[in-house]
Amino acid sequence: MTIGAASGLYPGNSFYTNSPNTKSLKPDSLNPAAGQEQKSVNPDEVKKPGRRSSPEDCETCANRKYQDGSDESNVSFQSASHISPESAASRVRAHENEHVANAYKKASMNNGKVLNASVTIHTSVCPECGRTYVSGGVTNTMIQYTNENNPYTQNQKALDAAKYKGANIDYAA
Repeated sequence: MTIGAASGLYPGNSFYTNSPNTKSLKPDSLNPAAGQEQKSVNPDEVKKPGRRSSPEDCETCANRKYQDGSDESNVSFQSASHISPESAASRVRAHENEHVANAYKKASMNNGKVLNASVTIHTSVCPECGRTYVSGGVTNTMIQYTNENNPYTQNQKALDAAKYKGANIDYAA
């Protein structure tokens, strides 16, 4: 609820404000639990409207498994394994960074250069409990390899040599 709105009475409820600096008050006659101590409730433990369970009791989240779909054999999650929803973001990010490290290693071994390496983390909403979770990730890498034996590369170098020959002349000599 917004505290200190322009009107003193909010439509649809019984909260009143006097000025922007005062707290909203609910009259005791309208509050059935007046004088009783309110318990603080963790929002993750409450069943959301339209959902079958609370996140604490969600069977879908408890059985969710992650598996790598790439052909790289030296990265994690080659076989399906469970990750808790709380740690899924960091574990998926670390896994995708393994792919980035492999791209840099592959480029350095084959006289290549990594032009671009990007990681995208995907999120979804659990249909049972409504919790937002990390549903996976994708790594895209672009590596440029130089091939000195390629006739097109040799021709391009010859054209560059002719273009740049004489471009830097020392007139003092």
